[in-house]
Amino acid sequence: MDKIRTESDTPLHSLKKIWAIGGGKGGVGKSLVSANVSICLALMGHKVVAVDLDLGGANLHTCLGLPIPQMTLSDYISKKVTNFEDLLVPTPINNLKIISGAQDELGMANLKHMHRNEIIRKLHELDADYIIFDLGAGTAFNTIDFFITADKGILVVLPEPTSIENTYRFIKSVFYRRLKMIDGIAEIEPLINESMNAKLATANQTSPSDLIKKISDINPEIGHRIKNEMAQFRPNLIINQVRSQADIDIGYSIQSICRKYFGIEMAFPGYLDYDQSVWQSVRKRKPLLIEYPNSRLVNNFDRIVSRLIES
Repeated sequence: MDKIRTESDTPLHSLKKIWAIGGGKGGVGKSLVSANVSICLALMGHKVVAVDLDLGGANLHTCLGLPIPQMTLSDYISKKVTNFEDLLVPTPINNLKIISGAQDELGMANLKHMHRNEIIRKLHELDADYIIFDLGAGTAFNTIDFFITADKGILVVLPEPTSIENTYRFIKSVFYRRLKMIDGIAEIEPLINESMNAKLATANQTSPSDLIKKISDINPEIGHRIKNEMAQFRPNLIINQVRSQADIDIGYSIQSICRKYFGIEMAFPGYLDYDQSVWQSVRKRKPLLIEYPNSRLVNNFDRIVSRLIES
């Protein structure tokens, strides 16, 4: 495939979809992926809004070749802006707009529950075919809840031990956050807390998949509800900066471990080759796929986005 698909190649979808792009570690390329997934979708003819939800260090605008936006989410929370749609900023790419995260208020990184719910509600009301969340690093409740509210969760991982470990921590945090949000499970909460506080890969501790089996033995009704809820947790994995087949194979290993340890099915829609055009585009403050149309990453992103849409 020599180019990103365009509007004439791909039928439009009327149902709005929200994709959240996260990962446990900073610097793995979440903003790069968010920006270029958004560009791919926009070039296909979809109306896209990219939202920078890295509230402590927003930089998605840079990946899209924009200066710091004049109005950001912090302006809406502080009521300097009352109309949420006024936060929408056009980009150089047709069909693509951006909402920037906070630039000036440190407290935005610790968004209150009320404000988080308000932002989620307003984002769902936007006129768009796709809304892309660019999440911050770590496992703060803001980040986890934005990830959970999306229709599709995408994790970006580097083929490095620290990134892989943090990815498992992120998955674990989302798993238990979803679990504790299920109504009517008070009687088995001590079991959940015990398993949640266990260290990953500790042989004598109960794994999340074992926990659900144990809950089903204690209370089949609750166990059935939990199984149905967790069956909907099907994150997607993208390996970034791939240099070898061994790097690609890490994706299949993570899939296998998640199936065994968490009891969840993780999709692996593709990987991104290591390419020096990435840092060159950032330095130039130009969108990668627009500035370097002959990069191998064009095919990488086209394959990934196509698979995400099909799934």
